[in-house]
Amino acid sequence: MTMQPSGFNNSTSKKDQYILVVDGKPAGPFSIEELRSRKLRSGDFVKTAAMDDYKEAHEIPELRELFGFAKRALPLQYFGSFDQRAIASVVDWLIVSFGFVFVAIGAVILITDPTTRTVVAVGMVALIPVAKMVYHITMESSDKQATYGKQLVNVRVTDIYGQRIDVPKAFARNFAKILSTITLCIGYLMCFFTKKQQCLHDMIAETLVIKDRL
Repeated sequence: MTMQPSGFNNSTSKKDQYILVVDGKPAGPFSIEELRSRKLRSGDFVKTAAMDDYKEAHEIPELRELFGFAKRALPLQYFGSFDQRAIASVVDWLIVSFGFVFVAIGAVILITDPTTRTVVAVGMVALIPVAKMVYHITMESSDKQATYGKQLVNVRVTDIYGQRIDVPKAFARNFAKILSTITLCIGYLMCFFTKKQQCLHDMIAETLVIKDRL
């Protein structure tokens, strides 16, 4: 959602000023006191100039503290689909694998000793899963909350409240993918049967894959 009221400028882009969606249209900006007078509700959509997208008021820590909103899990309609996740996974495999495969091919061409050539080539290919895990952990715990593949299909990884995950949770999620895989990929297919479209590793790490809402 990229709506921006005409009255929003640098002079009103302070941290404590929010654009409020009223009857489907942006209004404001409003100060905290003005939001109080308008009886801000936990489900109202708001944003500041620094935010990329509108969020429900209860999703913003400052507003939860000031207005006493309870932190709620995301509604069901916001979750990424299986096909989005599959496309993202293919793209990410290609991104991570390219460099290692390129080096492996180079080793086959340039190294004359058969044993050394085999060791280097096999070693490069064997490192792909490790590199992919590091790639996922780094990207999913970053400000983007998503790998390049996920960014391509507009989904991102969050905790069950829709917030950014930290490195330990990203590690837990990606390490748990081993279980999703060794169950003959049943762990991945579980997203068809869970209310929040979670795979096994998402359930273990308490994470979600969500799509942009507005």
